[in-house]
Amino acid sequence: MRLAIVYDNTALDPALSAAWGFSCLVGYDLLFDTGADAPRLLSNMRRMGIDVGEIRTVVLSHIHGDHVGGLARILAANQGITVYVPRSFPASLKRQVKRSAHLVEVREPTEIAEGVYSTGEMGSGIREQSLALVTKQGLVVITGCAHPGIVEIVAKAKEITGEEVYLAMGGFHLSGAGQGRIKAVIEEFRRLGVQRVAPCHCSGDLTRRSFKASYGEACILVGVGSRLHVLEQATVSEGH
Repeated sequence: MRLAIVYDNTALDPALSAAWGFSCLVGYDLLFDTGADAPRLLSNMRRMGIDVGEIRTVVLSHIHGDHVGGLARILAANQGITVYVPRSFPASLKRQVKRSAHLVEVREPTEIAEGVYSTGEMGSGIREQSLALVTKQGLVVITGCAHPGIVEIVAKAKEITGEEVYLAMGGFHLSGAGQGRIKAVIEEFRRLGVQRVAPCHCSGDLTRRSFKASYGEACILVGVGSRLHVLEQATVSEGH
């Protein structure tokens, strides 16, 4: 299972461009979120040797512009792809997708491909879906912004799949959170059995430092250019 971060606030390769937002390529043909702007997204993908024409599935976590901004260009480059969105998405965006792609509106937990699941819409305010990937090493949970709560999302992914969590990666929505709140999240991660973490995007620098202090080498500091390969015995990170 290959994961490649193609849009994030932090660039780990000086040849790549960072900006507020998030996008991650799962395998070779599934794009989770599309960042804030298409030129930066496509430039990063090109420099990372990723062919945008191979994308067959797009999963959008939530409606914020820093996660859906590059969608129009992805649709223009890939006619007939399948786009999964929370059912609560605006009708205008759904119409945009339907003009050139197959739209799937997600409410409940949904299997997207073999071993690839959406958590379904979560949250009572900003509605959001996350990815749960079943691998030989364990469950990989990928979040866009984790508005419904990162602990709640990880717990939901475990419930859906029945798997132990090998890696939680993405935006943890803890930027600006105090040390007490972050410590409580780390304790909940330990209780849930999360083995490895890779906080980025809206997680915040204090969160990244705190997880690094707690998890040590099991905390992977990722950003644009990071490539993660879930192997039989370990997760190997390239690009930093």
